[in-house]
Parts: sequence; C-alpha cells; structure tokens
Amino acid sequence: MEKITLITKPSAGYELVDSGMEEKLERFGGVLLVRPDPQALWPKKLGTRDWGLATSHYIRKGNGGEWVGKSDFPKSWEVEFGGLKFFIKPTSFKHTGLFPEQLSNWQWLALSVVERGRDISVLNIFGYTGGATLAAAQAGASVTHVDASKTAVVWARENAKLSGLEDKPVRWITEDAITFLRREIKRGTKYDAIIMDPPAFGHGPGGELWKFEEHFLELLQLCAELLSEKPLFVLINGYAAGYSPLAFAYNLEPFVKKFGGSIEYGDLAIAESNSDRILPCGIFARWRAN
Repeated sequence: MEKITLITKPSAGYELVDSGMEEKLERFGGVLLVRPDPQALWPKKLGTRDWGLATSHYIRKGNGGEWVGKSDFPKSWEVEFGGLKFFIKPTSFKHTGLFPEQLSNWQWLALSVVERGRDISVLNIFGYTGGATLAAAQAGASVTHVDASKTAVVWARENAKLSGLEDKPVRWITEDAITFLRREIKRGTKYDAIIMDPPAFGHGPGGELWKFEEHFLELLQLCAELLSEKPLFVLINGYAAGYSPLAFAYNLEPFVKKFGGSIEYGDLAIAESNSDRILPCGIFARWRAN
C-alpha cells in the first residue's frame, strides 16, 4: 500500500484564495464565497479587505445555516472544472455542489477506464451531484448513479446535460444505497468498478437510516459481491470526522488478494493560490487491478 496526498491546484473554475481562523475564501468561477472549515486552524494570509470582496458568507445557525452577503448573490451559476461543467447552487448546509478536492480521483478513474480499452460498467453509490459519474461517462464507461436524494439526482442530471453528456449511458437511481445493492445482487448484476462516498449519517427516500459506523462494512461486503470476474477498480472517499484513510485501505486488501493490483490511500487536499499551504478536505483509498 502506498500513502499519497492528492492536491487540487487553482484553476479558472475554482480557486482556494485563502484560509484560516476556521474559514476558507473560495472562488467558484467568478464568484467569491466564504465558508466555515474546521481544518483551517491557522492565521489568514490575506487581510479583511480581500475577504470582504466575497459575494456571500455562510453563517452557521442551529443544525444548518444561511448565506449572508451582497444583494446580487446568484442562486446558481455555471462553472467549468476538470473538463466538465457544473451548476453551483449554495445550499443551507454550506455545500455548493462541487467538491474540487476530488479532481485527482476523477482523473484517475477516467484514465483507468480509457486504459482498459473495453466496455466498463461503473457503479457510483452516494453519487450526489455527479462529478465522478460525469468523469466516468466522459471516459466511455456506462454508469449507474445512485443517491437517496431526489434533489441531488436531478442536480447531477442537470450537470450531465450542461457537460454535453446527457446521451451517455447513465442510469439515474434515487434509492437507499443498501437497499439498491441487495436488489442488484438478487438480479445478478455485476460491475467492473465501484465508487462510493458514504456520509457520516443520512436517510434513504423511504426513511432508511444510514450510519457510517454501523453500515460501512455491510456496504463493502455487498459491493464485493457485485464485482465482475475481472474488475477494474474500487474507490472509497470519506468526509466522516475521526477516521483514518488506513481504515479504508485495509478494507481494500481482500481485492488485492483475489485480483492482484495495488492500493493507494491518503488525504484529499486543495492548494491555496496565495501561499504554499494545502487545506485538508477529506480522505480516500483506491484499489486498481494491474
């Protein structure tokens, strides 16, 4: 197993301008936003004037929060990032619909699909707004995109259309992840590659409860049963606080024993454009066959 850090650098579509004091100043396209980030436990590099240029600032309130700022703050806008296009829609839970730290993973999975040189079926569980789905589809894979949120699935489909990928072979499924996987096993469905981004906590459309610490191992077991005879890769992303990427990597070892290949694991991070700092944003582990 190899430990690495995947770092997203500034681009026209996204830039981490500064961070500190548990906040981050980001540019999505042409719009500057300030969002809370507990990882930014250091002083800010830029001054109040630079931070004051932000169009909107997310303020926590109770279990959610609200965006406070200029009157011309758009409800949504388009950005191009990583060769794809996304609708940015700031939500009451501080998310924007784009996770720039995932860029290296999108490039890795796209290259994996292209290098295999044959039809590849990919399952993306907890697919949210579809970044990994779009990257896989653009590379030539057929994709099954699963998320418990109807709003998220609609958003992902909008991103696919915006990126010119609406005619690609993508199945859009709104369903609880565990329920869906069990049904796919009964149907005898197989996938060559699986991507998952399990949250710490959530609910399915039928009220099903998801708790990472209770359901993660079951999720992995079900995924193992869905892999084809010659699978390509398994990618796990995580944002649940307190877990090490090693916890993900150890769960990928059975795939190495059965199919060969190698495991990479580590941190997801974003480089600031005005310093040499990187902001930790999540963890990952990925297995790929030889």
